Amino acid sequence: MTRFQNGSRLLSYTFFRSKKTPSTSPNAALLQGNFQIQQHRHFSNLARVTTKEEKEPRWKDSMDRLRNIGISAHIDSGKTTLTERILYYTGRIHEIHEVRGRDGVGAKMDSMDLEREKGITIQSAATYCTWNGYQVNIIDTPGHVDFTIEVERALRVLDGAILVLCSVGGVQSQSITVDRQMRRYEVPRLAFINKLDRMGADPWKVLNQARSKLRHHSAAVQVPIGLEDDFQGLIDVVKMKAYYFHGSNGEKVVTAEIPVEMEALAAEKRRELVEIVSEVDDKLADAFLTDEPISSSDLEEAIRRATVAKKFVPVFMGSAFKNKGVQPLLDGVLSYLPCPTEVGNYALDQTKDEEKVMLSGTPDGPLVALAFKLEEGRFGQLTYLRIYEGVIGKGDFIINVNTGKKIKIPRLVRMHSDEMEDIQEAHAGQIVAVFGVDCASGDTFTDGSVKYTMTSMNVPEPVMSLAIQPVSKDSGGQFSKALNRFQKEDPTFRVGLDPESGQTIISGMGELRLDIYVERIRREYKVDASVGKPRVNFRETITQHAEFDYLHKKQTGGQGQYGRVCGYIEPLPQGSTTKFEFDNMIVGQVIPSNFIPSIEKGFKEAANSGSLIGHPVENLRIALTDGAAHAVDSSELAFKLASIYAFRQCYTAAKPVILEPVMLVELKVPTEFQGTVAGDINKRKGVIVGNDQDGDDSIITVHVPLNNMFGYSTSLRSMTQGKGEFTMEYKEHSPVSQDVQMQLVNTYMASKGAE
Repeated sequence: MTRFQNGSRLLSYTFFRSKKTPSTSPNAALLQGNFQIQQHRHFSNLARVTTKEEKEPRWKDSMDRLRNIGISAHIDSGKTTLTERILYYTGRIHEIHEVRGRDGVGAKMDSMDLEREKGITIQSAATYCTWNGYQVNIIDTPGHVDFTIEVERALRVLDGAILVLCSVGGVQSQSITVDRQMRRYEVPRLAFINKLDRMGADPWKVLNQARSKLRHHSAAVQVPIGLEDDFQGLIDVVKMKAYYFHGSNGEKVVTAEIPVEMEALAAEKRRELVEIVSEVDDKLADAFLTDEPISSSDLEEAIRRATVAKKFVPVFMGSAFKNKGVQPLLDGVLSYLPCPTEVGNYALDQTKDEEKVMLSGTPDGPLVALAFKLEEGRFGQLTYLRIYEGVIGKGDFIINVNTGKKIKIPRLVRMHSDEMEDIQEAHAGQIVAVFGVDCASGDTFTDGSVKYTMTSMNVPEPVMSLAIQPVSKDSGGQFSKALNRFQKEDPTFRVGLDPESGQTIISGMGELRLDIYVERIRREYKVDASVGKPRVNFRETITQHAEFDYLHKKQTGGQGQYGRVCGYIEPLPQGSTTKFEFDNMIVGQVIPSNFIPSIEKGFKEAANSGSLIGHPVENLRIALTDGAAHAVDSSELAFKLASIYAFRQCYTAAKPVILEPVMLVELKVPTEFQGTVAGDINKRKGVIVGNDQDGDDSIITVHVPLNNMFGYSTSLRSMTQGKGEFTMEYKEHSPVSQDVQMQLVNTYMASKGAE
C-alpha cells in the first residue's frame, strides 16, 4: 500500500498505484481490493450528497488547495532551474541537478537527451508537487520563440503563471511575447526577478522596465538584502520580516527581524506597494485614504483580489541557482494565484449554435476536458487533459465531441516530467494524462450528457520550410511514422509534398525547430535524413482590380464541357481578417446554383499557386458577376476548369507582387561591435527600428527579411567574438522590392525550364 499526502483528491484519500508493492500479509491483495471498492463507493456517494451546506465545503476545501501554474520567460532566464528548485523543496526530487550539469544527469524537467545536450527546453513538461498542504500542478515551458506553440498550449489550460525575468537582462523580446500570450488567455501572473547574485543585477531597473515595456501595474512584495556577491536574503514587505536561506541547498528558511540599516527602504517599498494596490482595490483604497493602519493580512487579501482580477502583478525576487527566494515564491503562488474555481472558463454549446456557457469548474457537473498536448510515449499516444468540470475515472467511457467517437479510458496517469503515476480517478481543475485515446490536439471530451467544446488555442503559421528525404530507401516506413507523430504533437509543424520536385517539405516555426526535428528523426527512429536548402514561405498577392471573362468550351465525342464565368478580382482591404473571399453577385439563374461551389473551389485551387513563383496567393477577393451555362454540356468539372483558367487569365493584369516573411530580430551585442553588426544588418536589407543601451551592451531591434537570415547565428558569433546573441520571431509578410521580385521570378522560371 502506497500512501502519499495532501488534498490531491476530494478528501485526503489513501491511494494505490497500479504496480502493487509486495506485502507480507497474505490477505493484503484482498483487503486492498475491498478498500478500493469502498473508496470508489465513497467517492461516488460524494456526488449524491443533496444538501448544499454539506456538499460545498467538501468540494471547496479540495479545490481551494489546488493551483495550476506555468513558468514562462525569455531564453536563459532560469525557468528550468527554478522548477528544479521547486521540485526539490517540495520533496518531489531528492537532489538538484543543473540544466547543463557536468554530472551528466541534467534537470528533471528536461527529460530529452537533446534538451540536456543543448541546455534548452524543447517540450513543455508537466509535474505536480505538494507545498503546505496544497497541490501545485506545474508546466515548465520553453523560452525559445521557435517553440512558441508549447507556451501557447500550456497557457491555454493554466489558471496562473510565473513570469521569470532576468535581473541583468531585464525585459527581453521573448518576455514581451510570453506576456502577450498570457494576456491573450487572461492568465493572472506573478513576476519573479531571478539571478540577483549575478554581476550587474538591478531588480529596480527590471521592475521599471516591466511597467514601461509590459505595461504591468506592478510593485515589489520583496526587497533584496544585498545584491550580486553580497546577496544574502530577502525582506517580505507584506509581513515586514526578513528571510535568510541556510543549509547546503538553501532548504532552511530562517525568519528574522529586518536589518536596522534597511528599515527605511523596506517601509518606503511597503508604502509604494500599498499605494499601487489601492489604485485597483477599493477596499484597500478606503483604508489607505482614511489613514487606517493596514495589517499584513489585509494587504495580502487585497493583493490576492487584485492579482486574480488581473489588475496587479506582484513582483518576487531571488536567485534560483543560488537557492534563495524559491520558498517565499511558492508561498506567493498559494497566496496570490487563483484556484480553479476562481477562474472563469467558457465552453461553446454545439447544440445551441456555439452559445457561450460558463463552466462551474467544480467536480459536481458533467465532464468537460480538453486535450491540449499529445506525445508519443513508449506505450502509444499519451494525451494530456485539463479537466474543467466533472470527474473522470479509469475505465469510464467518454465522448470526443469533435469526432463523436465513444472511447474507454484504459489507463489514467499523473505526469512527473517523463515519469508516470497511475491513478484511479481525477476531478475538475486537475491536469492528467490518458493512454490509448486517439484524438487531435484541441479536442474536447465530455461524458455524453452535454455537447460542449472548449475554444481552441492560437496556432501561428509556420515561417520556414526544408526539403527532407531519408538517405536509405528501406527506412521510408519509419520516416513517415516520425513525420506523422511530429504533426500530431505539434500543430505548427506541417508536412507537404512539392508537386514539381516530388520532395517531402517540412514547415515549422524556425531553423532551430526544424533542426531539432531532423535530429529527433535520426535519434528516435534511427533514420538518417538528407536536408535540402531551407525554403522561405513566400506568398503572392494582387495590388489592383482586374476583370475576367472566360469561356471553357470543349467538344469531343459524346457530352462536351461548357462553362462561362465573368467577374473581377481585387485586393482585400488592409487589416482584413480573411485571406480569401468569394462573392457570388449573380442575379437570376444564368449559372445554376449547384455549380457555384465548384466555381469557388476552382478559384481557391488556382489561388494555391500564383504564376509569379508558384506560392499561394492571399488577401484576395473574387466577385462572380455573370456567366453562362449549357443545358447539356455544363458540369461541375467544366465550371471548375473555367474558374481556374479565368484566374490565370486576369492574374497578370492585377499587378501581382511577392510577399516575404519579415522577422522581428532583437540583437544584444557588446557596444564595441555595434557598428560592424549594424553594417551587416544593412547588407541583409534590415531596417533598424530601435537601439537601447544596457550597461556595456547595445540592444538593437531590427526588421529583417527571413530569406536574408540563414546562417546568421554563425556570422554574428564571428563578428562579436562569440559575445553577441539574438532572438527572432515572425512579424508579418510584406512586399519585396522590385529587384528581388525579378530575381525570384527568374530563378523560378529557370528551375521550371530545367525540368
